[in-house]
Amino acid sequence: MNTKMTNEHTVHPAITQEALAHLGGGRIAYVKAIRSEDVATLFPQAPQIAPGVKLFVLHAADGTPIMLTDTREAALANAWSQELEAVSVH
Repeated sequence: MNTKMTNEHTVHPAITQEALAHLGGGRIAYVKAIRSEDVATLFPQAPQIAPGVKLFVLHAADGTPIMLTDTREAALANAWSQELEAVSVH
C-alpha cells in the first residue's frame, strides 16, 4: 500500500484501485449523483440527455460505473438486486 502525505505531519495510506475492487469480496458499491452533462464520460454509449438533469450512478467499489438512473432509490434497488451492499462515501 502506498502512503500519501496530507500535510507536514500526517501520513495516510493510499489504497489502490485493485484493493478497492476487492473490498467486501467485490460486493461493495456506492451511489453518486452526477449531472447529465457528465454522462458521456462514464457511459459513452448512452444517448444524448438534456443538460441540467440530476442523475445517479451506481459504482463498484473501485469506481467502475455499473448503471445510470434518474433516482437514488432505483440505484440502491439495483445494487440490492445484484447482491451488492451500497455504502455511503463522503
